[in-house]
Amino acid sequence: MRHRKSGRQFSRNSSHRRAMLRALTANLVAHERIETTEAKAKELRRVAERMITRARRLGSVAYTPHDKLSTADRARRQAAQRQMARFLRRFAVVGQGESQKRVDLVEKVFIDLAQRFKDRAGGYTRIMKLGRRRGDNAPMTLIEFVDAGASKADTKPEPAAAKAEAAETGKAEAGPAKAESAKSKAEAKPEAEASAEAKPEAEGKPQKAAVEKPAKKSDE
Repeated sequence: MRHRKSGRQFSRNSSHRRAMLRALTANLVAHERIETTEAKAKELRRVAERMITRARRLGSVAYTPHDKLSTADRARRQAAQRQMARFLRRFAVVGQGESQKRVDLVEKVFIDLAQRFKDRAGGYTRIMKLGRRRGDNAPMTLIEFVDAGASKADTKPEPAAAKAEAAETGKAEAGPAKAESAKSKAEAKPEAEASAEAKPEAEGKPQKAAVEKPAKKSDE
């Protein structure tokens, strides 16, 4: 009977499987979205969401500044952070080139993610299918936090109604201007055609030289 064998084995022993999930969880927390196989993503979701729930159970203690906490609350948060640090890697490097920075992953879970999902009762991640991987034909997925990138965007998208109203206003303003420009073009067209017709006629007809008529001789 298959008792106490929940979860996917991935053809690995327990230590290898634990190391794999630790690496995947650290990358997900650091970058907030990663691409992996469907089986690994489903197993990773169980681990990552339990960590965020563990931080959320502290309430506002998880993300309140350290100097504003009481001694008991500081001890509670420190104990929870130490417990999480036993599984989650402590630091990771994010970015490339000059924009590289070192991120404390445990602090990010408590200060950033716990505050971001304080009003959400579970379901912090989503999995989107990407198709089959070339080579072994494994189903690939993208796993990310449900609001990944929302905190980085400073500007909010314009509502659809406002966009439609702005488009109608622009069309209404552009209508009279187009009519005036069309009218001016129509008035200018006959004049241009007349000048264009007159020019070839003037160029095609050579000017006749004045011919002097001989003076009539008077009969003497």
